[in-house]
Amino acid sequence: MAVEFIPLPLPASADASKFIDFGREVRGVDPGSLSPELFEQIKDALYKHDALLFRDVKLTPEQQYALTKAFDPQSENYGHGNNKTEGTKKSILHPDLKTIPRVPQVQLIGNGTVYNHEGLAEAMLKHPSHSTFHKTRVTPEDEAKGITRFYRWHIDAALYDLSPPKVTTLYGINVPKGNHQTCRYDDGTGDELDVPLGTTAFVSGKTMFDILPKDLKSLAVRSRVRYAPHPYVWMAPAHAMSTGLGIESEGLELPLDELPPWEEERRKVLPVVWKNPVTGNLHFQVHPCGAAELIVDPLPAGASRDGALYPDGAHITDLKEVRDLLYKMQRPAIAPKLVYPHDWRENDLVLFHNRGVLHSVVGAFTKEQVRAFHQCNLAASDDPSGPTKEDVEAYA
Repeated sequence: MAVEFIPLPLPASADASKFIDFGREVRGVDPGSLSPELFEQIKDALYKHDALLFRDVKLTPEQQYALTKAFDPQSENYGHGNNKTEGTKKSILHPDLKTIPRVPQVQLIGNGTVYNHEGLAEAMLKHPSHSTFHKTRVTPEDEAKGITRFYRWHIDAALYDLSPPKVTTLYGINVPKGNHQTCRYDDGTGDELDVPLGTTAFVSGKTMFDILPKDLKSLAVRSRVRYAPHPYVWMAPAHAMSTGLGIESEGLELPLDELPPWEEERRKVLPVVWKNPVTGNLHFQVHPCGAAELIVDPLPAGASRDGALYPDGAHITDLKEVRDLLYKMQRPAIAPKLVYPHDWRENDLVLFHNRGVLHSVVGAFTKEQVRAFHQCNLAASDDPSGPTKEDVEAYA
């Protein structure tokens, strides 16, 4: 049987014209036992479509690790460093992850209590909730009616010392059934999105860049982000915005001298825009919660200065200015019509191009709703590539 790549079913809320190349269901192949030739087809498709769905998959942790590693054979460790996340009690990631003992690169995530699972006698899982992270929260009354929010738009990455993973694999083992929920933005726009219970929401970094006006495209291709050291510990005392797209500037971040030991040279400085290694497309890939500074290069020689932002370059260290600029560039791309909320079924396997999309946990479960997923991503063997000189000249 030949491999088939079928467009993903889109919700009624989606603007189909923006999803022509995004997402494919893959049929006719077992992702746990790919030949080298079939893997190359899958790899090529992932970079072209950013998300691949396999239905009715049986996948061991060993197979999931091997599949994830095949996209970057030099990679070895979990994207946040083996066992480092769980050991860092102050990290906002600490409650969300449990390591599979015999395959430490694979994490167990979900909700409720899971017993006798892959070497774990008992694992108490907690679905991340906006109520513990956002500055404001949906009222308990509205939550009971099915109102929810995006938790945190992000890229899977440590953002300190380790390079952002190229691919994340998510395998749904136990998927609770339940009514759809309404994801509310609560930012004054009136935006809201009908979502399946416990969806993972995705937006395209390519679309995020493509829809920018000229002045912001110019700024994006000329800019790099310096992330805070140990950003998940740094941001832990702070509050997120109601859209889940970044942090409120209240001065609550942990002071740098109170963080675990860190070194300046290990801080990550990454391009705002990352170049797709297969298509050559540019993807706007910034984790807004961890961003601390923006470094803007001057306009290239001969570029028009009319309407250009920071034409002579800049090093922006004011945290509110950094966040406001990033929000202005990223918020349009999380509009309801540009979000793909995946409707999980048991034994779904989703592979996503972690250097090409942003994603968010959504929704809320009761303690009785048991959900178990395996997640794997590996700190990459290199940093993402930014725009070429030709790209900068074309967009600046």
